[in-house]
Amino acid sequence: MIDPVTTEIIRCALLQAAEDMNTTLIRSSYTPVIYEAKDCAVALLDRDHHVLGQSSGLPIFLGNLEVCTRETERLHGAGVWRDGDVWVLNDSYIGGTHLNDVTVYAPIFVAGELAGFAASRAHWLDVGSKDPGGSMDSTSIFQEGLRLGPVKIYDAGEPCRDPHEIIARNVRFPHATLGDLRAQISCALTGRRRLEEIITRWGRDTVTAARDQIFTQTERLEREAIAAIPDGVYRATGHLDNDGIDLGTPLPVTVAVTVSGDTMHVDLTDCADQATGPVNCGAAQAVAAVRVGYKLLVSADVPLNGGSFRPLTVETRPGSMLAAESPAACQYYYSHLGLLIDLVVKALAPVLPDKAAAASYGDSMIVQFTGTDPRTGRLYVCQEATVGGWGAWDGGDGESALINNVNGDLRDMPIEVLETLFPVRVTRYGILPGTGGAGQWRGGDGAVREYEFAADTSLSLWFERSVTPAWGLAGGEAGAPPRVTLNPGRPDRREMLKVNALPVKAGDVLRCESGGGGGYGSADRRSPEALDGDPPVGPPGSFTM
Repeated sequence: MIDPVTTEIIRCALLQAAEDMNTTLIRSSYTPVIYEAKDCAVALLDRDHHVLGQSSGLPIFLGNLEVCTRETERLHGAGVWRDGDVWVLNDSYIGGTHLNDVTVYAPIFVAGELAGFAASRAHWLDVGSKDPGGSMDSTSIFQEGLRLGPVKIYDAGEPCRDPHEIIARNVRFPHATLGDLRAQISCALTGRRRLEEIITRWGRDTVTAARDQIFTQTERLEREAIAAIPDGVYRATGHLDNDGIDLGTPLPVTVAVTVSGDTMHVDLTDCADQATGPVNCGAAQAVAAVRVGYKLLVSADVPLNGGSFRPLTVETRPGSMLAAESPAACQYYYSHLGLLIDLVVKALAPVLPDKAAAASYGDSMIVQFTGTDPRTGRLYVCQEATVGGWGAWDGGDGESALINNVNGDLRDMPIEVLETLFPVRVTRYGILPGTGGAGQWRGGDGAVREYEFAADTSLSLWFERSVTPAWGLAGGEAGAPPRVTLNPGRPDRREMLKVNALPVKAGDVLRCESGGGGGYGSADRRSPEALDGDPPVGPPGSFTM
């Protein structure tokens, strides 16, 4: 037995330990994709691979980092863990993500006994793909860079020279890459230190009792929330624009949610087969996306831990886009995951109208350019996500110019940082009024970001959700789709949403317009006061200024 006060103190200590790990990683990293954009997440796990605490970070890694420690133990046996060891893994079919997302994890021993694990996942700027930073037109995992299964990078506290050497020789930025690796190792060491302190202060038995109580409380709250939903099967379908290779073929994603008593089952088997282009993911990431949608509706106020998701099961189909197998390309694994999150919400909206929101703009909308910086003579890669409009809900308009719900804590690059590090000038950045869907409650507006290149560069783009733009709910209208224009207003003007390694010249201008969120409720029910402050609404594409 343990008293509730001690349980709550230990709960907060575990959560704070994860936040300390995240701070260590961000402040120690070498590349702006981590220290500015915060493309990372961390977790503290118990010895059974259950989450003790997970920091703020990318929601798409929700309850996902433990997959790596579990798979390592499955492959090598429970006796593989040794004090002072650190492991690294980025295999897309294990962790579920693209190869740039690298997971670093370490066992934690207290008084000679395994107590848990510290893990982090962070985006490495380059992992040796056929194009610097990553390819928008890859058709095989073998074009996407160095692929590592569970590999020991530190052995009993000492660095393993061979894997360090392999990594350094297979990436374009070895100094920065090994710096980010060391930042993740420091993150793991911080987690080890914090868990040691917690166990030393309260004792192993007390911490274990608190953990069990926390897990039980969380499971009970989630089951109660599910039990309040009417039993039934709820479905929703959407489409990705294409796979980046066959630009004329949309790819379907269908969600079937079965609620039975205090349990929920999500069936993802009715989706496209794994695609030729890089829109596939390992099953672990499809599960994580469902968990995000579930968390939004069922237990948004309950911190993530090992008791989360016990009432939830997710079924995938091997060989499908959501459970890809080798050699499927996985570079843009997250496009259908953002769609999947919105579809979970849409499926349950009829029975959870007070919690469901209309769809968001939905995708990371990646802008990447790479080349040789004339100021330094060195290769550079700039990659950033784009903000857009979120969906409205019953009681409020959607937020404008936010990062999509896949990425959570991720930031777009500050203009000052962008212009300092790369040969580019941001000539315009702001909200695009009127791009959110009309409704009693309007969808949030998208954003425009305009780049003027100061040197010849190679441009890659991945913009999504034009076939299935952000839909409305309860009679609300859809938001505007995205649009990207190279050299607007000039004779060589060109519109595109996806392109890989397109040569552009110094002086060329790129205008990126993200989509708006869906509206909620019929527009004729919008209050006169709200209408007075609304921007004018036109047909899709009419919002360009």
